Amino acid sequence: MTAPSDLDARTPGTATASAPLSAAGCAPASFVVNVPALADDELEVEPLDPAQIVSGEPVVTGKVLWESPDGRQIRGIWQITPGVVTDTEANELFVVVSGRATIEVDGGPVLEVGPGDACVLREGDRTQWTVHETLRKAYHISL
Repeated sequence: MTAPSDLDARTPGTATASAPLSAAGCAPASFVVNVPALADDELEVEPLDPAQIVSGEPVVTGKVLWESPDGRQIRGIWQITPGVVTDTEANELFVVVSGRATIEVDGGPVLEVGPGDACVLREGDRTQWTVHETLRKAYHISL
């Protein structure tokens, strides 16, 4: 996992530290990253369990930008290509940067998300994601 201070601030799409290290000393307390400019080849493949794939051939990639020392807070970038997948969610807040998807929450709402939308998912939510256009999001997960 790469802390923002380890990323090259001169490269578009990478994080830039804008504050001293946090009290824990593991990462800057504040940073910025240009999510749309982060090149696809800078994201790491995150293999899907074949049991999660309902249809299509979706590919998931991502990059962790920061993780708390205890591993219970994670911030990063996540991307998925078109297809339909299922998941069981963590507590998550994300903002869609590009793409579109329909997220069906078992026993809950159907969420239509696209660029600029902020979404909150609850721990334990069982979801089905229908990705219409490659979706890229910036997220914060609390475990």
